[in-house]
Amino acid sequence: MKVDSLVIIPTYNERENVQEIVRAVVEIAEHSFDVLIIDDNSPDGTAAIVEQMMTTDEFAGRLHLMKRSGKLGLGTAYIAGFKWALERDYRFVIEMDADFSHPPRKLVDLQRACDADGADVAVGSRYLTGVNVVNWPMGRVLMSYYASAYVRLITGMTVRDTTAGFVCYRREVLEAMDLDAIEFKGYAFQIEMKFTAHRMGFKIKEVPIVFVNRVLGTSKMSGSIFGEAFFGVIKLRLEAIFGNKKFRRRI
Repeated sequence: MKVDSLVIIPTYNERENVQEIVRAVVEIAEHSFDVLIIDDNSPDGTAAIVEQMMTTDEFAGRLHLMKRSGKLGLGTAYIAGFKWALERDYRFVIEMDADFSHPPRKLVDLQRACDADGADVAVGSRYLTGVNVVNWPMGRVLMSYYASAYVRLITGMTVRDTTAGFVCYRREVLEAMDLDAIEFKGYAFQIEMKFTAHRMGFKIKEVPIVFVNRVLGTSKMSGSIFGEAFFGVIKLRLEAIFGNKKFRRRI
Protein backbone atom coordinates (compact mmCIF):
# COMPACT_ATOMS: atom_id res chain seq x y z
CA MET A 1 0.00 0.00 0.00
CA LYS A 2 1.31 3.44 -0.95
CA VAL A 3 1.74 5.78 2.05
CA ASP A 4 0.64 9.38 1.42
CA SER A 5 1.66 10.97 4.75
CA LEU A 6 5.12 11.71 6.15
CA VAL A 7 5.89 12.51 9.79
CA ILE A 8 9.08 14.56 10.23
CA ILE A 9 10.77 14.21 13.62
CA PRO A 10 13.92 16.29 14.31
CA THR A 11 16.23 14.78 16.93
CA TYR A 12 19.15 15.78 19.08
CA ASN A 13 20.11 13.38 21.89
CA GLU A 14 16.86 11.43 21.82
CA ARG A 15 18.17 7.88 22.24
CA GLU A 16 15.71 7.29 25.11
CA ASN A 17 12.72 8.13 22.91
CA VAL A 18 13.50 7.60 19.24
CA GLN A 19 12.77 3.87 18.93
CA GLU A 20 9.47 4.03 20.78
CA ILE A 21 8.20 7.18 19.04
CA VAL A 22 8.91 5.68 15.61
CA ARG A 23 7.16 2.46 16.58
CA ALA A 24 4.17 4.39 17.97
CA VAL A 25 3.77 6.22 14.64
CA VAL A 26 4.32 3.28 12.30
CA GLU A 27 1.97 0.98 14.24
CA ILE A 28 -1.05 3.32 14.04
CA ALA A 29 -3.79 1.19 12.50
CA GLU A 30 -6.21 3.85 11.22
CA HIS A 31 -3.77 5.41 8.75
CA SER A 32 -0.28 4.63 7.47
CA PHE A 33 2.52 7.13 8.10
CA ASP A 34 6.14 7.09 6.98
CA VAL A 35 8.71 8.67 9.31
CA LEU A 36 11.70 10.88 8.50
CA ILE A 37 14.14 11.39 11.37
CA ILE A 38 16.38 14.43 10.95
CA ASP A 39 19.28 14.07 13.36
CA ASP A 40 21.72 16.89 14.12
CA ASN A 41 24.75 14.72 14.85
CA SER A 42 23.53 13.62 18.29
CA PRO A 43 26.52 12.59 20.42
CA ASP A 44 24.35 10.04 22.24
CA GLY A 45 24.04 7.81 19.16
CA THR A 46 20.44 8.59 18.19
CA ALA A 47 21.22 8.24 14.48
CA ALA A 48 22.88 4.86 14.96
CA ILE A 49 19.73 3.54 16.63
CA VAL A 50 17.64 4.74 13.68
CA GLU A 51 20.04 3.18 11.19
CA GLN A 52 19.75 -0.17 12.95
CA MET A 53 15.96 0.08 12.97
CA MET A 54 15.93 0.75 9.22
CA THR A 55 17.52 -2.66 8.58
CA THR A 56 14.65 -4.58 10.19
CA ASP A 57 11.53 -5.87 8.45
CA GLU A 58 9.37 -3.91 10.90
CA PHE A 59 10.53 -0.53 9.61
CA ALA A 60 11.98 -1.26 6.16
CA GLY A 61 10.78 1.31 3.66
CA ARG A 62 8.76 3.19 6.29
CA LEU A 63 11.60 4.82 8.25
CA HIS A 64 14.08 7.27 6.75
CA LEU A 65 17.04 9.19 8.17
CA MET A 66 18.68 12.48 7.30
CA LYS A 67 21.95 13.11 9.15
CA ARG A 68 23.21 16.67 9.51
CA SER A 69 26.60 17.95 10.61
CA GLY A 70 25.51 19.56 13.91
CA LYS A 71 22.86 21.63 15.70
CA LEU A 72 21.61 23.80 12.87
CA GLY A 73 18.25 24.80 14.33
CA LEU A 74 14.74 23.37 14.41
CA GLY A 75 13.55 25.53 11.54
CA THR A 76 16.29 24.47 9.14
CA ALA A 77 15.63 20.82 10.05
CA TYR A 78 11.99 21.12 9.10
CA ILE A 79 12.76 23.05 5.91
CA ALA A 80 15.15 20.27 4.89
CA GLY A 81 12.44 17.73 5.69
CA PHE A 82 9.80 19.62 3.71
CA LYS A 83 12.06 19.69 0.66
CA TRP A 84 12.77 15.97 1.07
CA ALA A 85 9.02 15.26 1.17
CA LEU A 86 8.30 17.43 -1.88
CA GLU A 87 10.85 15.44 -3.87
CA ARG A 88 8.61 12.43 -3.25
CA ASP A 89 4.86 11.83 -3.59
CA TYR A 90 3.60 12.60 -0.08
CA ARG A 91 0.30 14.50 0.04
CA PHE A 92 0.52 15.40 3.73
CA VAL A 93 3.59 16.39 5.75
CA ILE A 94 3.47 16.51 9.55
CA GLU A 95 5.80 18.05 12.14
CA MET A 96 6.16 16.17 15.42
CA ASP A 97 8.44 16.12 18.47
CA ALA A 98 10.38 13.00 19.44
CA ASP A 99 9.60 13.10 23.16
CA PHE A 100 5.91 12.01 23.21
CA SER A 101 4.73 15.51 24.13
CA HIS A 102 2.61 15.25 20.98
CA PRO A 103 0.23 12.25 21.22
CA PRO A 104 0.89 9.91 18.27
CA ARG A 105 -2.78 8.87 18.07
CA LYS A 106 -3.68 12.47 17.18
CA LEU A 107 -1.75 12.14 13.91
CA VAL A 108 -4.88 10.58 12.47
CA ASP A 109 -7.00 13.60 13.47
CA LEU A 110 -4.49 16.06 11.99
CA GLN A 111 -4.31 14.17 8.71
CA ARG A 112 -8.10 13.86 8.57
CA ALA A 113 -8.52 17.61 9.13
CA CYS A 114 -6.56 18.24 5.94
CA ASP A 115 -7.76 15.27 3.91
CA ALA A 116 -11.48 15.16 4.73
CA ASP A 117 -12.35 18.39 6.53
CA GLY A 118 -11.02 20.90 4.03
CA ALA A 119 -8.11 22.38 6.00
CA ASP A 120 -4.85 23.30 4.31
CA VAL A 121 -2.97 23.38 7.62
CA ALA A 122 -4.02 21.47 10.76
CA VAL A 123 -2.56 22.51 14.12
CA GLY A 124 -2.46 20.26 17.18
CA SER A 125 -3.64 22.89 19.66
CA ARG A 126 -2.96 23.03 23.39
CA TYR A 127 -5.20 26.06 23.88
CA LEU A 128 -8.29 25.51 21.73
CA THR A 129 -10.38 24.16 24.63
CA GLY A 130 -8.67 25.80 27.59
CA VAL A 131 -5.12 25.01 28.68
CA ASN A 132 -4.38 21.35 27.97
CA VAL A 133 -0.79 21.01 29.17
CA VAL A 134 0.40 18.35 31.62
CA ASN A 135 3.52 18.46 33.84
CA TRP A 136 4.80 21.88 32.82
CA PRO A 137 5.83 24.37 35.50
CA MET A 138 3.18 27.07 35.85
CA GLY A 139 5.64 29.74 34.70
CA ARG A 140 6.22 27.95 31.41
CA VAL A 141 2.48 27.39 30.89
CA LEU A 142 1.80 31.09 31.37
CA MET A 143 4.70 32.09 29.13
CA SER A 144 3.51 29.81 26.32
CA TYR A 145 -0.17 30.78 26.65
CA TYR A 146 0.47 34.50 26.68
CA ALA A 147 3.06 34.20 23.92
CA SER A 148 0.30 32.83 21.67
CA ALA A 149 -2.01 35.66 22.75
CA TYR A 150 0.74 38.18 21.94
CA VAL A 151 1.22 36.64 18.50
CA ARG A 152 -2.52 36.84 17.77
CA LEU A 153 -2.55 40.48 18.81
CA ILE A 154 0.35 41.48 16.58
CA THR A 155 -0.42 39.33 13.54
CA GLY A 156 -4.21 39.25 13.47
CA MET A 157 -4.32 35.47 13.20
CA THR A 158 -7.14 33.69 15.02
CA VAL A 159 -5.09 30.54 15.73
CA ARG A 160 -5.15 29.89 19.48
CA ASP A 161 -1.86 27.96 19.62
CA THR A 162 0.41 29.95 17.33
CA THR A 163 3.61 28.39 18.67
CA ALA A 164 2.46 24.77 18.33
CA GLY A 165 4.94 22.35 16.81
CA PHE A 166 2.47 19.55 15.97
CA VAL A 167 1.26 20.57 12.51
CA CYS A 168 0.03 18.90 9.30
CA TYR A 169 0.50 20.63 5.95
CA ARG A 170 -1.12 19.75 2.67
CA ARG A 171 1.53 19.34 0.00
CA GLU A 172 0.11 22.31 -1.92
CA VAL A 173 0.86 24.67 0.97
CA LEU A 174 4.56 23.80 1.05
CA GLU A 175 4.79 23.96 -2.74
CA ALA A 176 3.28 27.45 -2.70
CA MET A 177 5.76 28.78 -0.14
CA ASP A 178 9.27 29.98 -0.85
CA LEU A 179 10.78 27.74 1.82
CA ASP A 180 14.19 29.38 1.42
CA ALA A 181 12.63 32.69 2.52
CA ILE A 182 11.59 31.32 5.92
CA GLU A 183 13.95 33.14 8.26
CA PHE A 184 13.65 31.84 11.80
CA LYS A 185 15.37 28.77 13.17
CA GLY A 186 13.94 28.36 16.68
CA TYR A 187 10.65 29.01 18.45
CA ALA A 188 9.64 31.70 15.96
CA PHE A 189 9.82 29.24 13.05
CA GLN A 190 6.45 27.78 14.01
CA ILE A 191 4.90 31.24 14.11
CA GLU A 192 6.42 32.23 10.77
CA MET A 193 5.11 29.12 9.02
CA LYS A 194 1.55 29.65 10.27
CA PHE A 195 1.62 33.38 9.53
CA THR A 196 2.93 32.76 6.01
CA ALA A 197 0.16 30.24 5.34
CA HIS A 198 -2.37 32.69 6.81
CA ARG A 199 -1.17 35.57 4.62
CA MET A 200 -1.34 33.35 1.55
CA GLY A 201 -5.00 32.65 2.26
CA PHE A 202 -4.71 29.00 3.26
CA LYS A 203 -7.29 27.60 5.68
CA ILE A 204 -5.85 26.76 9.12
CA LYS A 205 -7.84 24.45 11.41
CA GLU A 206 -6.97 23.62 15.03
CA VAL A 207 -7.39 20.13 16.47
CA PRO A 208 -7.42 19.90 20.29
CA ILE A 209 -4.66 17.84 21.91
CA VAL A 210 -3.33 17.26 25.41
CA PHE A 211 0.35 18.19 25.51
CA VAL A 212 2.41 16.15 28.01
CA ASN A 213 5.85 17.35 29.04
CA ARG A 214 8.67 14.97 28.19
CA VAL A 215 9.51 12.20 30.68
CA LEU A 216 12.84 11.10 29.15
CA GLY A 217 15.62 13.22 27.70
CA THR A 218 16.32 16.93 28.02
CA SER A 219 14.29 19.89 26.78
CA LYS A 220 15.92 22.00 24.05
CA MET A 221 14.05 25.20 25.03
CA SER A 222 16.08 28.28 25.93
CA GLY A 223 15.61 31.97 26.69
CA SER A 224 17.18 33.00 23.39
CA ILE A 225 14.51 31.03 21.53
CA PHE A 226 11.77 33.04 23.27
CA GLY A 227 13.61 36.26 22.44
CA GLU A 228 13.70 35.35 18.76
CA ALA A 229 9.95 34.79 18.85
CA PHE A 230 9.14 38.04 20.65
CA PHE A 231 10.97 40.31 18.22
CA GLY A 232 10.39 38.04 15.23
CA VAL A 233 6.63 38.52 15.41
CA ILE A 234 7.01 42.29 15.04
CA LYS A 235 9.32 41.76 12.07
CA LEU A 236 6.80 39.43 10.41
CA ARG A 237 4.00 41.96 10.84
CA LEU A 238 6.10 44.75 9.34
CA GLU A 239 7.05 42.54 6.39
CA ALA A 240 3.36 41.86 5.78
CA ILE A 241 2.50 45.57 5.96
CA PHE A 242 5.19 46.45 3.43
CA GLY A 243 4.30 43.61 1.07
CA ASN A 244 7.20 41.20 1.43
CA LYS A 245 7.12 38.89 -1.59
CA LYS A 246 7.56 35.76 0.52
CA PHE A 247 3.84 35.95 1.33
CA ARG A 248 2.93 35.53 -2.34
CA ARG A 249 2.08 32.08 -3.60
CA ARG A 250 4.59 30.51 -5.96
CA ILE A 251 1.93 28.49 -7.79
